[in-house]
Amino acid sequence: MSKTKRIRKIFTFLLDLLEIYIPIAAFSVMFCVFLLQVLLRYIFNAPLSWPYEVTLICFIWAALLGACLARRLNAHVAFGMVYDVLSPQRQLIFRLAGNGIIIAAFCIALYPSLAFIAFISFQKSAVLRIPLSLAYSPFVVFLLLILGRTVYDTVSDLKKLIQAGP
Repeated sequence: MSKTKRIRKIFTFLLDLLEIYIPIAAFSVMFCVFLLQVLLRYIFNAPLSWPYEVTLICFIWAALLGACLARRLNAHVAFGMVYDVLSPQRQLIFRLAGNGIIIAAFCIALYPSLAFIAFISFQKSAVLRIPLSLAYSPFVVFLLLILGRTVYDTVSDLKKLIQAGP
């Protein structure tokens, strides 16, 4: 196997890990802990304090990293009433404009998000004492993955626009 194929395979595995396997694990843990809390609270009248934290952290991880998979598969929600009636050339321009807004917003959000994660790195959750930076770090991963895919799509669309000409 060539070195390029090997690196590509490792990179694909890491993306799958971040976008598929971690969200599946987080959602599974969230669901089981939620059921446990419902069972203990309403059947045995013995509520626990830690399931709320676990559920909240798992939801953050599953939602943000799962959204990256939706972006990869282009399976996110889209309102295409106006977009669908446009010509392919104008759809391309709309995509470029939308992607430009996403790139600008995510670039602006990246540094403050990193600064916030660094700021809360010493704080721990109330019950489980989990570092809050661990709980909120998927947001930075979300920003980077969505930014990377959006830049890639924008470059592809720009190539198409240049090839199509005026």
